[in-house]
Amino acid sequence: MKKILILAANPTDTNKLRLDEEVREIETVHRQAKYREEIEIISKWAIRVDDLRSALLYYKPNIVHFSGHGKGDDGLVLENQYGQKQFVSSESLGGLFKLFESDIECVVLNACYSEVQAEVIQQHINCVVGMNKQIGDKAAIKFATGFYEALANGRNYQDSFNFGCNAIDLQGSTELQTPQIKIRDSSKSLLGEAKFNAPVPCDKLTLVQRLKKESLEKRLAVLEENYQALERDYTGAGDADEKNRLQSKLDRKIEEIDKITKELSQINYGE
Repeated sequence: MKKILILAANPTDTNKLRLDEEVREIETVHRQAKYREEIEIISKWAIRVDDLRSALLYYKPNIVHFSGHGKGDDGLVLENQYGQKQFVSSESLGGLFKLFESDIECVVLNACYSEVQAEVIQQHINCVVGMNKQIGDKAAIKFATGFYEALANGRNYQDSFNFGCNAIDLQGSTELQTPQIKIRDSSKSLLGEAKFNAPVPCDKLTLVQRLKKESLEKRLAVLEENYQALERDYTGAGDADEKNRLQSKLDRKIEEIDKITKELSQINYGE
């Protein structure tokens, strides 16, 4: 099982980012991917400096994805014990990732001006992605979605990066040149040898398969809307009993979503 560790930080004294939406979109494309059962996604929030080291030691991820703020030469922005910003320098990050160079294959820094850190980390990690300037929420989310969708469907790191940039471009954004990849071996894939299999073209599906696919896609869209509404209710819930009740509902929705995405994958890839 390969592991993608998402680390998110949005200190109280920084501009609010749509990190929850970014993680949700990554989880959605993962659920719908051909090789979803070979990849585990773990997300940790409000990351402090010590949490970073502890999370890498505990989860032993293959990919580390950071979502948050970056300040170029000042470093990445994590949280201190009071939930306020604390900078982590490029040199410190490089030293940390050097200790994990035999385990971690890829680091994605989905934060403004993070190319500075990417260049240092890439001395120890095969593939590192950073941003060469400020990047908007929408473009950051689209890049992450395209990158992980390709990766979880068997593409290598370089191809997945290209898919991420293309996802930005398809939205008509001018930010497709903002993500920058630093890579030594462009043929490497999260799943080992690239396992890309193209989906079955729609015109090759039988009428029954097409109708079933349309029905499943509509049901999936409704379920995901319901799931997002429950997430909002859970966030706003005031007491433990209400949170527990909503968590049970969320768990059931995830089971329903997983079941439908597996059925869709069977149709899309002829499984």
